[in-house]
Amino acid sequence: TKHYYLYGIVQGVWCRDFVVREAKSRGITGWVRNLNDGRVEVMAQGAAQALVAFEGKLYQGSPSSVVERVQSKFITAPTEIYADFRKRETI
Repeated sequence: TKHYYLYGIVQGVWCRDFVVREAKSRGITGWVRNLNDGRVEVMAQGAAQALVAFEGKLYQGSPSSVVERVQSKFITAPTEIYADFRKRETI
């Protein structure tokens, strides 16, 4: 499991939809949501190779976004196992 924060122009530019498509295309489960401070938060579970490819796409972002930075952290003992990948409510 890997946890990400995306910084830059990442809200209102189809970034979450992009993340959902990229995750699903790689068999990754988890979620994505906007944060009130302008970041996008992502929780992703999947095979190591899939997560590496997925992270590369996070740095790329949607065609309209400008991803300035991606902060990531491995979660070695996840508290939840996800069945699919979806958008969550903004917090």
